[in-house]
Amino acid sequence: MGKSWKNPAKVANAAKKGAIFTKLAREIQVAAKMGGADPMYNARLRMAVEAAKKQACPNDTIDRAIKKGAGLLEGAMIEEVTYEGYGPHGVGVIVETQTDNRNRTVPSLRSIYKKAGGSLGESGAVAWMFDRVSLIEGTKPGSFDPDEEAIEAGANEVEKGDDGYHFYGAPDSLDEIRTALQGRGWTVSKAELSFKPKNITELSAEQKNEVIEFLNELDDDDDVHRVHATIRID
Repeated sequence: MGKSWKNPAKVANAAKKGAIFTKLAREIQVAAKMGGADPMYNARLRMAVEAAKKQACPNDTIDRAIKKGAGLLEGAMIEEVTYEGYGPHGVGVIVETQTDNRNRTVPSLRSIYKKAGGSLGESGAVAWMFDRVSLIEGTKPGSFDPDEEAIEAGANEVEKGDDGYHFYGAPDSLDEIRTALQGRGWTVSKAELSFKPKNITELSAEQKNEVIEFLNELDDDDDVHRVHATIRID
């Protein structure tokens, strides 16, 4: 009996979807661990669950991640670990990971950095190139003045994004800004602590493409949660 043929594209898509579900489940698990298992009283968990549902993540996967994070199910606990280094052409890069095995994560990241001509550094290697900020992303119908919305919500800065606006504020003002924006009619799609580059590394178009390829490879790693770099992606 011959082997059954499998469409390579379908296999690749299934693998990619599985990787996405894994990352979504890890964020849910960490959120439940940090702030409790009830999405009503845990804003990070609520948004993590909403993001998972938008990607059609199975309910069983979501429920299991919540229970693992809350300690109601056995399993390897996920921890958040941040790594720093220089990417190609001297670009500063901060990688936020969610991992159950640092001994797997570090060699994988070091290999990606080395392949791109960069280097994984010690803690503090590039942190000075970034500000720690609250980042809130959202949309609002109708006409409004974004700068006025930012001021009224207690944000320090606002930028137009592809799918709405990005509001930046002090790290300890995250919930305050999120709540204020929601009270002003905004639908908040993201509210998290983030890293904002203080200065943008100047690159040629070719260099920028090389950096973006490197950042995409980092992002594809199963343990990587978020990637921040000192470049502007239009």
